[in-house]
Amino acid sequence: MRAAIVALTWVCGLAASCSGGSTVSRTPGPNVGGPNVGEDLDGAAGPPSCRAGGPGMTHCGAGGGGTESCCTTLPVSGGSYDRTYDFQGSEAGAGPSEEADPATVSAFRLDKYLVTVGRFRPFVNAWNGGAGYVPPAGSGKHTHLNGGLGLADCATPGTFEPGWVAADDSNVAPTSANLLCDPTPGTWTVTPGDNEMLPINCVDWYEAYAFCIWDGGFLPSEAEWEYAAAGGSQQREYPWGSTDPGAGYQYAIYGDGQANCYYPDDGAACTGIANMAPVGTASLGAGLWGQLDLAGDAFEWNLDWYAPYVVPAVDCAYLPPASGRVYRGGSFYSTKTYLAAAYRNDPPATTRFNYIGFRCARTP
Repeated sequence: MRAAIVALTWVCGLAASCSGGSTVSRTPGPNVGGPNVGEDLDGAAGPPSCRAGGPGMTHCGAGGGGTESCCTTLPVSGGSYDRTYDFQGSEAGAGPSEEADPATVSAFRLDKYLVTVGRFRPFVNAWNGGAGYVPPAGSGKHTHLNGGLGLADCATPGTFEPGWVAADDSNVAPTSANLLCDPTPGTWTVTPGDNEMLPINCVDWYEAYAFCIWDGGFLPSEAEWEYAAAGGSQQREYPWGSTDPGAGYQYAIYGDGQANCYYPDDGAACTGIANMAPVGTASLGAGLWGQLDLAGDAFEWNLDWYAPYVVPAVDCAYLPPASGRVYRGGSFYSTKTYLAAAYRNDPPATTRFNYIGFRCARTP
């Protein structure tokens, strides 16, 4: 049975935030990110990335023409699952095989949508060339876990996530030159334009983490992200199930690897951002808890460094430095192999590609 999905809402407190006194989803709970982040439950504004309203902020749903907040966040109930599993060779409807590497994840909330260009723009303004916002040291932890200490270190018992490390302040550099991502252009534009509803890309791991802290959340651990994409213990092949996504974009924005992309037309030549869709366009691709684009459109940064799985794994992330950070989920030109919930990869944390974006997680 599909779990009930509850989106928390608040009535816009600022005239500029939405029209007609409509309600949009908000992120309640403690202000976990330090200064300049989302209001507490009694506040009216919600996450700063959606306060101004407009495309990329309050126009999500219906393929980019809806009225839902792009900051909508949905609860994911906790449980256990196997991080490694396969569907290759399984009979139709038989479920996964070769299950291994069990993990347990506590309840959390995961944003419904990838972070858009429109939502990323006020963060760039807050950063203001390095003269403004950088995350407070130690912020960005999963403060609802382990008595406020956050996620455990899977590799080192008794050690917990450090949160933001001040030495990484210099790695936050969302300049237009960096975000334009030449020679493979990204979705960023110097001034607001037609790309506000597209996923922000060409963002490195540090900027993704810093944004989520500024926005009142944190990056999901690899176990949390995969748990949501796999439907928890259902261990789905894709976030929506085992239905083949086909040569279209109803389930995911993807392609055949390089030459052909399935958005905006079946078999369209892959040219870059023209083949990326407004967040939430692939409406049949929702995961068990309602998140969209967990497969396709843009890969998503996770908190962990990449390493072989460590077991047992209970509310932990892999924290010792390694060669790369984890990303998951597939992109606008990826084959369906990369859309699988169990797929993982490890680019360097400083990587900027036009096929990597992110979404934020939050306290339950």
